[in-house]
Amino acid sequence: MNTNPFFRLIDLLASIVGLVVGLPVMAIILVLGYFDTGAPIFIQERVGKHKKPFKLIKFRTMKPGTASVATHLASASAITPFGGFLRKTKLDELPQLINVLKGDMSLVGPRPCLYSQDELIEARERNNVFEARPGITGLAQVNGIDMSNPEYLAQVDQQMLGALSLRAYVKYLALTLIGGGSGDRVKIH
Repeated sequence: MNTNPFFRLIDLLASIVGLVVGLPVMAIILVLGYFDTGAPIFIQERVGKHKKPFKLIKFRTMKPGTASVATHLASASAITPFGGFLRKTKLDELPQLINVLKGDMSLVGPRPCLYSQDELIEARERNNVFEARPGITGLAQVNGIDMSNPEYLAQVDQQMLGALSLRAYVKYLALTLIGGGSGDRVKIH
């Protein structure tokens, strides 16, 4: 599981470096986001470790007032052009480094779900996934597995957590940084 204290140390160091280095980029996104939606920061309650709620922070990619649903159920028409760019480049995820710094999340772990995703919560409980911090990326994300099949996702999350080594941790981060995977992407119908 990603409860290894060494992984937490990596999370702390990487989130601090990422926030410092990414600050200019985040400032630009913040300004452009104001022009795009008028509200560039998106905060949403998600299910954390031991099912404890936390506030996930992202850059807004959808029009304000869009229904709060799992990504695979969201309407592609709700994504703004700038939001589409942020999603494609994964820059919308940068503010989650604050969640990592605070200890709500890890860099690598199962993507945090919404409290309305009952099937996924039940499947993750059966697979002990909530024993670990949720993450920005992981095995499911780099393999394009989204939340549309809760049972399968929970099994993949459990598989990842059970075999999480330093090598795998770095591999998931590297694959994410180079654009690998499409888990949790909005489906274009």
